[in-house]
Amino acid sequence: MKIKAAVTPKTGQPFEITDVELPELGSKDVLIKVTASGICHTDVSGRDTGMVNPPAVLGHEGAGIVEEIGSEVTELQKGDHVVVSFASCGKCDNCLANHPAHCRYYADLNLNSHIDQDTNQLVSRFFGQSSFATYSLVNERNIVKIDKDMDLALAAPLGCGLQTGASTVLNVLKPEAGSSIAVFGVGAVGLSAIMAAKIAGCENIIAIDLHDNRLELAEELGATATINSRNVNVAEKINEITGKGVQHVLDTTGVDMVVEQAILSLDTFGKLATVVTDYSLNIPLEILALKGGSIVGTSQGDAIPQKFIPELISYYKKGQFPFDRMVKFYDFEQINKAFEESENGSVIKPILKMN
Repeated sequence: MKIKAAVTPKTGQPFEITDVELPELGSKDVLIKVTASGICHTDVSGRDTGMVNPPAVLGHEGAGIVEEIGSEVTELQKGDHVVVSFASCGKCDNCLANHPAHCRYYADLNLNSHIDQDTNQLVSRFFGQSSFATYSLVNERNIVKIDKDMDLALAAPLGCGLQTGASTVLNVLKPEAGSSIAVFGVGAVGLSAIMAAKIAGCENIIAIDLHDNRLELAEELGATATINSRNVNVAEKINEITGKGVQHVLDTTGVDMVVEQAILSLDTFGKLATVVTDYSLNIPLEILALKGGSIVGTSQGDAIPQKFIPELISYYKKGQFPFDRMVKFYDFEQINKAFEESENGSVIKPILKMN
């Protein structure tokens, strides 16, 4: 099947929208007409760092309408509205223990994409979807059916970035009502964490970033205090606000000095969660030992998308998770502009709308 796709021709080069061939539908596959796709930092990494083998098609926050289903697909039918999330095998010990985001084969299933240059066929798909395209062929395990009264284009980024931030708070850190949390870096992941912390009933929700516009939005979405870290000792400021430090921290930055400040801001027995995969840190473990603190890493907030994404939509409909405040829509053909504005910080969550 011939589709239009935004192709990454070579590492670090701009996208080129061109024709690509999709392989035939497999027995457990679903063909989706893509309505929209969010742009995430991982897409930037996929384009610029050699994560994939170009020419490739990126995109891993897709949403759309089911066009066709494989012979063994039982939970979906043509016309269903869906969000597409990460791929998992469904058979390893972690998947069977309801931790698909930590699937033993996560890297193999998600962190690749390639177009065979002889056949022009998309032979491997980014996060099992490669949603920077007009159509996507996806295994049914990746797919979350959603209500048809939810705006499909708006729902697209729930499949990765927003799920990661919110689920890391609600399902990994699990803050008690009245506790304190600090979120370092309030892009899309961090802002989702801010909203989740408000849902959890945290008393102190502290947002830390270098950009005043993001901090202002964080305050509107639930932060009780904001800190521009450019000229402030963040740990001292957090201890001043709380009187003893915070019980929970989420770091979305991966920056050495930021993580050290995050650890210093922890209360006794506090926990720091990280969603970053490119750390190169000298972590002050002696500080953790003295505090009785801990660090936990998580992929996708350890979420089960089929359960958690409908939960986020429910919060959105109740006005508790107003993630529409952080998005900006672009036409598919504006993909390079969307990436540029995302990288310079002027847009928090770009969403491409397919024609």
